[in-house]
Amino acid sequence: MKKKLLQLIILFAFYSVNAQSEADANPYQKNNEIKFNLLAPLSGALEVGYERFLNKNSSLGISAFKVYEHSTNDDMNYYISPYYRYYFGKKYASGFFVEGFGMLTSIDGKKIYAADNVTFTESKDVYDLALGAGLGWKLITKKGFVFEANTAYGRLIFNANKTDHDQVLKLGLSIGYRF
Repeated sequence: MKKKLLQLIILFAFYSVNAQSEADANPYQKNNEIKFNLLAPLSGALEVGYERFLNKNSSLGISAFKVYEHSTNDDMNYYISPYYRYYFGKKYASGFFVEGFGMLTSIDGKKIYAADNVTFTESKDVYDLALGAGLGWKLITKKGFVFEANTAYGRLIFNANKTDHDQVLKLGLSIGYRF
């Protein structure tokens, strides 16, 4: 009985030492990040994002974009865009990255112009899915602040013929915090 108890204590000690060494391996590794796009308000919109890091080189995230000052020149109403990123930097999930994304989007319908080519009527909003790819650069400070620049291009899949265009463009200059 004493021998089994001693073996159990030794086994428990090895597991606790192993768990402690894994936790101490990188105490600054943080796996969640929130971001705010600084370019979106310049066009009368708001974009926020969340990213979850899977490991040193990859992450999954989602961003939401909503137009709050709608003008006649803007076609986008909103989008929700999940994405996967692969990082090539030396630090944990930073540096140059490439991304693949999907997008659920609401876009204004086709504009049908009158004979004077000035006045127009607009078809109802179109909901569509888009797929695309992008690239960017991310810098992170020791305190967890994040600076990111990215661009991405995609194509509408199903209802492109019901709008005035068939492509989507994502531009970002974002600040955020990793926690």
